[in-house]
Amino acid sequence: MVALLEAAAHPDYPAEIALVVSNRADAAGLDRAREMGVPALAIPSRARPREAFEAELAAVLAQHQIAILALAGFMRVLTEGFVQAWEGRMINIHPSLLPSFPGLDTHARALAGGVRLHGCTVHLVSPGVDEGPILAQAAVPVLAHDTEASLAARVLEQEHRLYPAALAWLAAGRVRVQEGRAHVAATDARGRLVNPLPAGAAVSTQPLRD
Repeated sequence: MVALLEAAAHPDYPAEIALVVSNRADAAGLDRAREMGVPALAIPSRARPREAFEAELAAVLAQHQIAILALAGFMRVLTEGFVQAWEGRMINIHPSLLPSFPGLDTHARALAGGVRLHGCTVHLVSPGVDEGPILAQAAVPVLAHDTEASLAARVLEQEHRLYPAALAWLAAGRVRVQEGRAHVAATDARGRLVNPLPAGAAVSTQPLRD
């Protein structure tokens, strides 16, 4: 979340972070957002029907005229109806190279599986968990001495670089989905994805506590 806020603070970034919402009132990210001048609020999800939570969330997003929804550490599974209402406008970042290791405990599972490359994926959100069209991925090597913590730290650094870039592509209208695959019009002559971040845009490499 902080990486997105810092990137979006640059005047050339193609999106404005207009609101931060959490389902936990004690989420440290809410205070961080307020410190950076971004409105932030909590919508409680416990002890209430999922549909009631999502209806309140949808009303708040409409009130603030939100166009794109970026999930960051949001651990609730959204209903199919809510996801469909935001089709093509909601993105998420996942700590693995999807379709490998969807779900939880990705770093431990990568180590147990003996893979040589691990990483993160930014994808459009679909009703299936961690199944949406992939926008971008970043890979890191899995080293012989890696622990779950050391591997997670290296992946997190790439998450902080990748997520602002992918959000910029989506906000700038460079993403289209065809036959279930995302195509990004942000490539050079050799077909490689081009970083859309403005020169000098600050991107955090420090992990959040929440």
